[in-house]
Amino acid sequence: MTRRSTSLAGVSPFDAPGAWLRCALHAHTTNSDGELAPELLARHYEWAGYDVLAISDHWVRTEVPSTEKLLVIPSVELNAIAPSRDDDAHVLALGLAVDPVVPELEFAPLQEVVSWTVANGGVAFLAHTYWSGLRVSQWEDCEGLAGIEVWNTGCELELGRGDSSLHWDEALERGRELYGLATDDSHHPGYDSGFAWTWVRAEERTQAAVLEALRTGRFYGSTGPRIDAVDVSDGDVTVRCSPAASVTLYTGRRRGARANAGRLGYPHNAQILERDERGSITAVRLERPFSQPYGRVEIADAEGNRAWTNPLWIA
Repeated sequence: MTRRSTSLAGVSPFDAPGAWLRCALHAHTTNSDGELAPELLARHYEWAGYDVLAISDHWVRTEVPSTEKLLVIPSVELNAIAPSRDDDAHVLALGLAVDPVVPELEFAPLQEVVSWTVANGGVAFLAHTYWSGLRVSQWEDCEGLAGIEVWNTGCELELGRGDSSLHWDEALERGRELYGLATDDSHHPGYDSGFAWTWVRAEERTQAAVLEALRTGRFYGSTGPRIDAVDVSDGDVTVRCSPAASVTLYTGRRRGARANAGRLGYPHNAQILERDERGSITAVRLERPFSQPYGRVEIADAEGNRAWTNPLWIA
């Protein structure tokens, strides 16, 4: 397994040039098991205010023309075994440039599927690891994997297994540099769409620019909260955001810092810098524990909606 010793602050989307694009990166049409035809799904997400839609039908590369407002990226959801046929992993092949062919006998191993995706122009993310019943040890060694879905709305609505942040933390703690998407995984637009998105910082509104931002971690996931700025120093992390009930710095599975809004606030290794008129947090300084393997920020608002930065550093 490749273990990188690097700071990720240089690829922070909050300092990068370009514009923020609201992206739906996992959605299905009637070409697999979705309820809307491809053109109607694109119209649905355009009306919902998204800038980018990746149509990720199962084993079908669906192409739909982009519109003036919506960039459509042909993508695919592929199956893989990890490591046996009883362990079914799903790979989001975002921006795949060729049509996949369903294997006649059994699905290929995860590493083979990810390598094939990358070789054919795609960016590979592992979908819904909690819903799939996977252990971190089954996929953390996979070279070429850009990240995982930290949040999947469809899996949360279906079985309460949409949050894979614990899997993410375990992999990050072991030195595996992985990014986290927030997606709808919509099959029934109107019921399971418009709940989650990934804000991508792209230098231009093109497929190439969006895919490059996804490869390099210039994005963050959200189900509501907005993150305006994240500044990392040797001693702390300063976050500015939309009104939040809590802001948490995760640094390994045992350490971190957190500030909570409310009458007392209960700050742990944190200092609230600014509040809005209702007392919600809009700026906070979080102490960075010494020699922790990684750091990432998670924000929650008063309704329980959340946002997730990518890892700020990997040791």
